Amino acid sequence: MDMHKRIARSAGALLWVLTIGTIALAQQPFTPVAVDVNKRLVKLFGAGGFKGLPSYGTGILVSEKGDILTCNNHILSTSDLRVHLYDGRFYQARVIAREPELDLALVRIDSDVDFLPHYDLAKAAAQPLAEPGDWILAFSNQFKIATRDEPMSVQRGVIAAYAELRGRRGIFEAPFSGEVYFVDAIANNPGAAGGAIVNRRGELLGIIGRELKNTLSDTWINYAVPVQAKVEIQRDEKLTTIDVVTFVKEAIAGSYKQSEKRAKIDRGAYHGIILVPNAVAVTPPYVEEVIPDSPAAKAGLRPDDLIVYVDGELASSIKIFREIMKQYGPGTDVKLDVQRATRLVSVKLRLAEQPKVKAVP
Repeated sequence: MDMHKRIARSAGALLWVLTIGTIALAQQPFTPVAVDVNKRLVKLFGAGGFKGLPSYGTGILVSEKGDILTCNNHILSTSDLRVHLYDGRFYQARVIAREPELDLALVRIDSDVDFLPHYDLAKAAAQPLAEPGDWILAFSNQFKIATRDEPMSVQRGVIAAYAELRGRRGIFEAPFSGEVYFVDAIANNPGAAGGAIVNRRGELLGIIGRELKNTLSDTWINYAVPVQAKVEIQRDEKLTTIDVVTFVKEAIAGSYKQSEKRAKIDRGAYHGIILVPNAVAVTPPYVEEVIPDSPAAKAGLRPDDLIVYVDGELASSIKIFREIMKQYGPGTDVKLDVQRATRLVSVKLRLAEQPKVKAVP
């Protein structure tokens, strides 16, 4: 009995030490880290006004000569791109390279500068990925709060998840669709794109992305592209893999070749669904007719069904439904969630080859 009590007391003491240690760690001031990280970031000012889009953003210094990694967004489409450093100096800048598939761009200060504080991307990318629950700080010039020598905004949070990005702005899909950090902080605000998330030691973890909505839930998301991110791109009619570090290295050297735009291939599967006429820009995918003996008919789809999800992905319009279906080939099993009257019904259909057109005698 005494032994059990001693074990219980020891376990309780250990739990108390761990709890107090965690609280103490969370309460540690992060001012020194914030000061150091702020020196490695810049405020960007460029083009704006397109449908209310901001004319400002954020960038991360990745060389002592003034090379800046940022989001490949609209503010770079200007001949008057300006950079404000942490100490109040400001310069003209120009775009050196872009990679739409990573949604990143490299910008260079258009003047001779030396020994700027910066991040070593290769060193950052050599570290293991952060894990859900890890404590982070998000730095950016959101809402244009900072100009000249004013410090960036800082938000504290945690890594909520590491998962595939499924985002959209209006009817436009997110350029990057790889795995990202989803963060428990309201980090993706106007002007934040191109900012940094770091750990408690100030080490770079990722680049804050655009303002996007989740295609599955239609809710705003807060995310950052990891410095270890890589994508498959097409160059010279060949597929190759490019990562953030290689992009920056080749862009700084002036040898980076941007990916070629790949057209989405329609795999040509047949489902037998005839939708209502696509009369407006965002016509919902209502079923008008189901072709007899088609995969849709065999699955039990009916006229007036509203297709809501395709394999869990929100199909909010006829255009989006058709784009989603292009990626499926004959023989693929697809789950559709449809609204039928007041109920949500799930149906599974196996897609088929397109029926052959009979020759007219």
